[in-house]
Amino acid sequence: MMLPDFLRHEFLGNTLGQYLIALLILLVGSVFRRIFSRLLSKLLFSLTKRYTAGVSEEELQGLLIEPLSTLLLIVTLLLAGTTLTYPHSSIAPAGVLPWHEVLLLRLLTLAFIVAAARVALRLVDFALLVMARRAALRTDASPTRLDNQFLPFAKDLLKVLFIIIAGLVALGQVFGVNVTALIGGLGIGGLAVAFAAKESLENLIASFTIFLDQPFGVGDLVTAGDVSGTVEKIGFRSTRLRTAEKSYVTVPNKSMIDKPLDNLSLRTSRRVGFTLIFDQKTTSAQLHAIIAGAVAAMKTHPLVTQEVQMKFSALVPAGKEVTVQYFVETTSYDEYLDVKENLNYRLVEVVEQHGGAFAGTPVPVAAAKA
Repeated sequence: MMLPDFLRHEFLGNTLGQYLIALLILLVGSVFRRIFSRLLSKLLFSLTKRYTAGVSEEELQGLLIEPLSTLLLIVTLLLAGTTLTYPHSSIAPAGVLPWHEVLLLRLLTLAFIVAAARVALRLVDFALLVMARRAALRTDASPTRLDNQFLPFAKDLLKVLFIIIAGLVALGQVFGVNVTALIGGLGIGGLAVAFAAKESLENLIASFTIFLDQPFGVGDLVTAGDVSGTVEKIGFRSTRLRTAEKSYVTVPNKSMIDKPLDNLSLRTSRRVGFTLIFDQKTTSAQLHAIIAGAVAAMKTHPLVTQEVQMKFSALVPAGKEVTVQYFVETTSYDEYLDVKENLNYRLVEVVEQHGGAFAGTPVPVAAAKA
């Protein structure tokens, strides 16, 4: 088909027809890129529908529409750019591209790599979302340690790998770096890097140790050194704990495995132990009755084990010393406090019932006059 004469007019080394084709590509790409990205996400969802239980098509589109739209825009710019001829200097060597064309192509290539990496990262989010939803839909049990600990860890690991791959591709395609030689050179320079990043590498290795050995998991109440709290996240470098004061403490993973670690969530029960001192006027008969009544009261509590001990342990100048010890079958700290409070009330009631008195307890005025 013959083009009209006015489309053959040249301007800056390109005909008006070339500019028109480039403009049409840009317009079509700008208008339809969101439609194309939506169609691509629908196609992906239809291909993976049988494996995506619990994840809707709208969630997938919410993850992919924006990065896919950006990627298609960059592809549109690349296609439009290929239809144009860039002006060359008359003194430029033959076969050598002008600097402005090289710069533009490299910028577009870099943008394409970044956009493709963003799509890959969103696909990782989608895959881990599918796994989390499938775990939540299981009817056999609540989310396991694998769900709470491995999935966030795998998500971070995959994202780091994709970012590294994108960085290496950008170095090779945009900046002309020999990636093979660079990776080979890391064998020599790797020692220096390892010494410089010694602590970071130790924490990274410790994170794999935590994952493989599983001394604790997300949701466990732990004590590591001087820090106690509930594990909220296990990362590459550190573990995040929520303390009883609701502060957010970050502990290096190396410290979590180098020090003795007490996983309080794995205890079958919580110990309660304290000492009571009765005044010298409390008779042995009263003491026998108080101990027997208190032990019986404590054993009747549904959360207290039968290992209840209450012994007349010593005579001290202040009075008669009795030690008390029992175990509460719960891992909940709030429930543990409730049981202690309830049994303390029962203990006081037994002492009052049998006429005993604690050392240092003031004598009532009516009793003193009598």
